[in-house]
Amino acid sequence: MVMISIPCPDSVLFSLKETPEDFAREAKRLLAVKLYEMGKLSSGRAAELAGMSPISFLPSLSRYGAAIFDLSTEELESDFQNA
Repeated sequence: MVMISIPCPDSVLFSLKETPEDFAREAKRLLAVKLYEMGKLSSGRAAELAGMSPISFLPSLSRYGAAIFDLSTEELESDFQNA
């Protein structure tokens, strides 16, 4: 496994009232959600990056304002009409 180090000023942790461990865990989840949202990672790979099971990762997306499915209104309407 590759370890990636990101410098974080103490003032950021102080402002967030988080420990370095809590901040690192949340940062991994945010990164996983964003990469999934951008279509760069599958939900399974994003869950792996986040340190979560796929079953718990997908419902957690709403906490970050991310959709499970990225369909346009037209795509949704077409799906309903063809059902």
